[in-house]
Amino acid sequence: MKLTMVGTGYVGLVTGTCFAQMGNTVTCVDIDQAKVVGLKNGVIPIYEPGLEEMVRDNVKNGSLSFTTSLEEALKASEIVFIAVGTPMGDDGSADLQYVLKVARDIGRFMTRSLVVVDKSTVPVGTADKVKAEIAAALKARGADFSFAVVSNPEFLKEGAAIDDFMKPDRVVIGADDPAALETMRELYRPFIFINDRFIGMDIRSAEMTKYAANAMLATKISFMNEVANICERVGADVNKVRVGIGSDGRIGYSFIYPGCGYGGSCFPKDVQALGKTALDHGYTPRILQAVEDVNQDQKKVLGTKVVRRFGADLTGKTFAVWGLAFKPETDDMREASALTLIADLTGRGAKVVAYDPKAVREAREHYLKGNTLVSYAESKYEAVKGADALVLVTEWKEFRSPDFEEIAKLLKNKVIFDGRNQYSRDRLIPLGFEYHPIGVPDAPRA
Repeated sequence: MKLTMVGTGYVGLVTGTCFAQMGNTVTCVDIDQAKVVGLKNGVIPIYEPGLEEMVRDNVKNGSLSFTTSLEEALKASEIVFIAVGTPMGDDGSADLQYVLKVARDIGRFMTRSLVVVDKSTVPVGTADKVKAEIAAALKARGADFSFAVVSNPEFLKEGAAIDDFMKPDRVVIGADDPAALETMRELYRPFIFINDRFIGMDIRSAEMTKYAANAMLATKISFMNEVANICERVGADVNKVRVGIGSDGRIGYSFIYPGCGYGGSCFPKDVQALGKTALDHGYTPRILQAVEDVNQDQKKVLGTKVVRRFGADLTGKTFAVWGLAFKPETDDMREASALTLIADLTGRGAKVVAYDPKAVREAREHYLKGNTLVSYAESKYEAVKGADALVLVTEWKEFRSPDFEEIAKLLKNKVIFDGRNQYSRDRLIPLGFEYHPIGVPDAPRA
């Protein structure tokens, strides 16, 4: 099939590239000319394992191309995806201005019947607005092309997005046009050939499914973090509690790992957007608000532990921070817990030496730009050298089994704060470390 993908952010670029990989002809459109030029030359603006090679291969074989002209892209397209950003507004709602602008432009430039797909994460009712914008633009130019709007929410995990797309748990399509639904089924057939996981439903239910899925996962995280905070106070070990409850098949082990809070572009935004939708319709979403409140507090837990150990005034102290991205296998720092920690430490006068396998450039050029108390190391051990303590924030694989004997030599004080419960107290205490994980009472200091 011939597809147009509007937006070359995380969702648009991964989706367009994976469709091209299966033999479709995909044109990705973006208004950022510098980004388009870079993509044509193999410069990938995000880090996602396997994406760079896949983009280059499909550009080379002609299945994937990039342009700034939506008008040109639409001339041959059968399906157009809207995959632009929906940033969070000040009131927590999703900002639809970019989605609706694309809808108007589709109406201005379409020259044939189209299936228009909402791929961006959007509130319930957005498809109706997209349909109205396209219809108004067609009417303004005196054109009468048929079109159908469908909802196709994405369920990609950063760091595993290509595998998620190529082997999906499910493909959710919301449509009120049977022909459009069948077109989408045919498009996704190669991805669900062995296991048919295609789920058709009405449009509003599909729009709601995306928000409900992310809110549910965020709820599990915040619930477990709340349990962890209770465990610390009553003398229980949350790691053992996790095993005890996860063995129940009704609960399972996914998303019940305690830590220092969730971040990224999805969970924080989607929880708040769903909450705002509820309020707009006269319902107070008490659980969603609690999920958000717990998460905001949880991001402060590591800083609180540091202050408890070293005091409120951290002037003259240096802390090694392992991990800047909000999760492993990505360079995405949006809403990352490391940002809250570093702001707390440097706000108290401390210096931070940070190391992350992929996110240092993002930190240096954007998120921590101008913070003169932050410097960056080339390796995890360089970050630790001479530091007063090590703080683990992101659970990259290279942090899972480090040389603790070497760390003991490099640290000024043998103190580790573990925001993802990656290590074992039984391993560290015999080496003379103070170990401060999440959800476990502090051991007595030697």
